[in-house]
Amino acid sequence: MAEIQPALAPQSDDGTTTTHEATPPQAPPPSTAKIAKDAKECVQECISEFISFITSEAAEKCHMEKRKTIGGEDILYAMATLGFENYAETLKIHLAKLRQHQAGSTSHSHASHGEDG
Repeated sequence: MAEIQPALAPQSDDGTTTTHEATPPQAPPPSTAKIAKDAKECVQECISEFISFITSEAAEKCHMEKRKTIGGEDILYAMATLGFENYAETLKIHLAKLRQHQAGSTSHSHASHGEDG
């Protein structure tokens, strides 16, 4: 039985699919390093495509559930569905921390204005 490849699996010149294992981020380049303008533009284009790819999957989920707003959980679901579950797990932790921080900020804001929360 053939292995199912993630949707973003790159293809080689002969049309066969190649896979790459996710590797931990490397240290940033030294502050003296120079990055070519075309390399920066390439990275920005890749990031934009990645965001569009994930967002369209999340939007499809929302559409199927007859919702109009994409939430953090929808993005995490889309990432896991598309084969980025390693990243989704890490982002799930950050999303929980963000919500915890926002809840703390909201309660402090109401308290400082004399409002009941």
